[in-house]
Amino acid sequence: MKNTKVKIIIMSGYGLNCEEETKFAFEWAGGNADIVHINDLIKNPPILQNYDILAFPGGFSYGDDTGSGKAYANKFKNHLSKELQEFLNRNTLVIGICNGFQIITNLGILPGALTFNKSAQYIDRWVDLKAMGKSPWLDGIKDISLPIAHGEGHYVIDEKEYKNMVKNKQIAFTYTKGEICEFQNLEKNPNGSVEDIAGVLAYNGRVLGLMPHPERAMFIHQSPLWQKNKGKKSNKEGAGLQIFKNAINYFKK
Repeated sequence: MKNTKVKIIIMSGYGLNCEEETKFAFEWAGGNADIVHINDLIKNPPILQNYDILAFPGGFSYGDDTGSGKAYANKFKNHLSKELQEFLNRNTLVIGICNGFQIITNLGILPGALTFNKSAQYIDRWVDLKAMGKSPWLDGIKDISLPIAHGEGHYVIDEKEYKNMVKNKQIAFTYTKGEICEFQNLEKNPNGSVEDIAGVLAYNGRVLGLMPHPERAMFIHQSPLWQKNKGKKSNKEGAGLQIFKNAINYFKK
């Protein structure tokens, strides 16, 4: 793998709309990404095994008409369950961002579920996060600020499953009160997620689902703190880029 680029398949179709940004993020981090419509993958399922990383990007699959991510997950499950399990059985990575997170929880490869925000309103803002779990995606990340944009980001899970997640280090991110919240006087947990959970892990950390959008925080000038902190940092990379770099570096070790 050291002499070839890491290959990423990014799902598209039926309302997913962040595939181009996600492709840019992975390729800026050093990978080689293809955007593939779910119908094209259904026509040729074996191609999934040609990839190292599977990404479900954000958007509004099927218009959220049957609940966020449910219809897309059912289509994937009905046609590609075998191929998905074979993919997960290899030393691969999977990420689901926002609507993609909703999809992979509905696929059953992550614990818990996502429902309507406590305000019953769509939320578009930045949040502060604390990295919690052990995962290739989170290597070297402790605190990070990323944007969110969702109507159903309220993560729910029962107490017993939550305790298992804590034990197994499956909580990837929690909402916290950091620089963004302090600067803009915002509450830390905008959607009411149980235990402030913003992202979760499975398959020994190889699968990551998160509501915030790291692909929208690739450069520091995208942050609402850019003008405030301009000139303080010589590094122009945004916080979100590290997540994608970690995924690429996982296959180069």
